[in-house]
Amino acid sequence: MISKTLTFTVQGISALAVDVEVDVSNGLPSFHIVGLPDAAVREAKERVVAAIKNSGFPFPPRRVTVNLAPAYLRKEGTSFDLPIAVGILKAQGIINDNGPSGCAIVGELSLDGSTRRVAGVLPVALKVSSGKKRVLIVPSCNAEEAAIADSLQVYPVQRLKQLVHHLNGFELIEPYAGQKWSSVESIHTSAEEFAEVRGQGFAKRALEIAASGGHNVLMIGPPGAGKTMLARRLPGIMPSLTREESIETSAVHSVAGLLAAGECLIRQRPYRSPHHTITAPAIIGGGRNPLPGEVSLAHNGVLFLDEFTEFPRATLESLRQPLEDGFVTIARTHSSVRYPARCMLVAAMNPCPCGYFGDRTRHCSCTALQVQRHLSKISGPLLDRIDIHIQLQPVTKNRLLGEDKAETSASIRSRVEKARSIQLERFNRTGIVCNAQMSTSQVRKLCKFSQEARSLMEAAITELGLSARSFYRILRVARTIADLEGAGEIDSRHISEALQYRYLDRDLWRR
Repeated sequence: MISKTLTFTVQGISALAVDVEVDVSNGLPSFHIVGLPDAAVREAKERVVAAIKNSGFPFPPRRVTVNLAPAYLRKEGTSFDLPIAVGILKAQGIINDNGPSGCAIVGELSLDGSTRRVAGVLPVALKVSSGKKRVLIVPSCNAEEAAIADSLQVYPVQRLKQLVHHLNGFELIEPYAGQKWSSVESIHTSAEEFAEVRGQGFAKRALEIAASGGHNVLMIGPPGAGKTMLARRLPGIMPSLTREESIETSAVHSVAGLLAAGECLIRQRPYRSPHHTITAPAIIGGGRNPLPGEVSLAHNGVLFLDEFTEFPRATLESLRQPLEDGFVTIARTHSSVRYPARCMLVAAMNPCPCGYFGDRTRHCSCTALQVQRHLSKISGPLLDRIDIHIQLQPVTKNRLLGEDKAETSASIRSRVEKARSIQLERFNRTGIVCNAQMSTSQVRKLCKFSQEARSLMEAAITELGLSARSFYRILRVARTIADLEGAGEIDSRHISEALQYRYLDRDLWRR
């Protein structure tokens, strides 16, 4: 007898339908799984046999063949345990066809027949909710995550025996009736407060502009100037996540297995800060079964790279494509996986090996050649992808000891969210949410500037030798500055301020 059960496999953050076909036929007792399974799927044989027997059901002493169709698609993970067990029990007639049918099933089984949490349930739930039969059976510890999808009936299962009774119509499982995620708003729970930062008004303004427009930032300054302190407080002024951004970010973390119980929907922008010893595959993503790297885990949030020049060159150069395109494609022999990677890069570095080149209060002991070698660790193409680069100076003692109250994160965030709302309205239904994501054609169309601003820009191109990419990035930053003021047209003030945030375009680095 042959049975069919619907389940899903996840590639990237997309769920693909898989039919679990089970044939129980006469022959020597055996159990085979075909259809390009990986090691975790092949090991399901031992878990399924033990779970069925320990749940009080017989395992057929015949030839059992499980086909995961389509056969060309590689199957990975442990979420096939539950649908395989259901398929075997259907093929034996233990589960009849009178109960609910057409539902999708995912889940891992323990040897005693209880269910265990699996990764990647959110992409599966979103896929099922967009279909005709919007019913999904998951382990009970995944129910809250699956309930994020709208218009979906989620049945939480604790044990295999409970599911068998449900499918036979004996003891029906109640659909999950937890929190309705459609009305949940973004939150800001960062304990780091901008009001704690003394001085550095220029850097604070630059980060406000960066948060408003989603611009990449590079901070250069001596040790102790406050680069790391400022970066850690950046999430507190970032605009709230939209529901679409929150679901997409949660899907990436779900695939990576990083969604803990009680944190099924990410409601604040991610902040990732990997150590400078990280490898290129770890930051981009990879492995035998490719998982998202740091740049994808920071999607819709902040990727902070401290000690920027200490990262391996190959690691830094691997960021060029995701910073430009907003996604990462990881190719393997059997398939390629794409992960979203539209994050805001914030980098911090010392200007030289000793750290005091350009410091007004301390002497730099490095030679010109040492400074040059230090700076050359960052390639020109990578710098071209960073919109804002600023120099920080140490905080003066008067500022450090003063009692002046600085502006709070909430106050800055209110201005950032007003500017971002202007951008969301401007880019309505284009898939773009901020100025930093504008294409060249959109910059020409949307960044209209006055004649005075044009004259200033022409002079800047001549004096600073700006590249075409730098030119467009300056216009994007100027557009964000204008949005913060609520101005429709870019004028010379906005261009002038945007030029101040192009420290590396000046000849100071080569003197």
